[in-house]
Amino acid sequence: MGERKRDSDRKLGRRALLVGGAVAAVGTAALAREELAHLWWRLPGVEKPRVAGAVDFRGARWVAASSANYRRADRPADYSIDRVVVHVTQGGYRSAVQVFQDPGHGAASHYIVRKDGRITQLVRELDVAFHAGNREYNERSVGIEHEGFVERASSFTDEMYAASARLTAAICGRYGIPVDRKHIIGHVEVPGTDHTDPGRHWDWDRYLRLVRETSTDRPKASASAV
Repeated sequence: MGERKRDSDRKLGRRALLVGGAVAAVGTAALAREELAHLWWRLPGVEKPRVAGAVDFRGARWVAASSANYRRADRPADYSIDRVVVHVTQGGYRSAVQVFQDPGHGAASHYIVRKDGRITQLVRELDVAFHAGNREYNERSVGIEHEGFVERASSFTDEMYAASARLTAAICGRYGIPVDRKHIIGHVEVPGTDHTDPGRHWDWDRYLRLVRETSTDRPKASASAV
């Protein structure tokens, strides 16, 4: 009886191991399919053509970030975009561009908005910029830096608010992102972050109102957006 029970236990153990292995295999296959869905376009001859210097927001100036500070992708085909993340540079425009062009920095945003309202694009929206400090949020969001300092209310000018609102309205329209505080967030709200931007001087009520007001008259992506 004891031998039969032990043999039965062994069979149950083997069966559990086989079932567990099958479940793990299915899970691994699902993960593999998901990863392939993100990577298929990188195969030779498949990668989407790029136009050098193309921008996604009409009127933006193109200044390329270091390729070490972002990952080439094909968003939203491989990663859906459902967030805009608001950042503050904690410095001037030139210093921000300089660090985003430094391959050792490890980070860059898609855009920088200057105090005078001029907009620079450094990473294409279809690519994953390393701006949020969280891989999932990097993959699902567009990052916008704003020239200035979180502790200085004077950093956030009328021209900056207006230009940034037009940019965010265009991004939200392009990807169907709701204009609300769940989908337009500060860097401080990204899980796992140690940043505080945009800080207490950033006027969220004003910003969202401007985004909504400009959403009915959004600038479209440039004709050379690919």
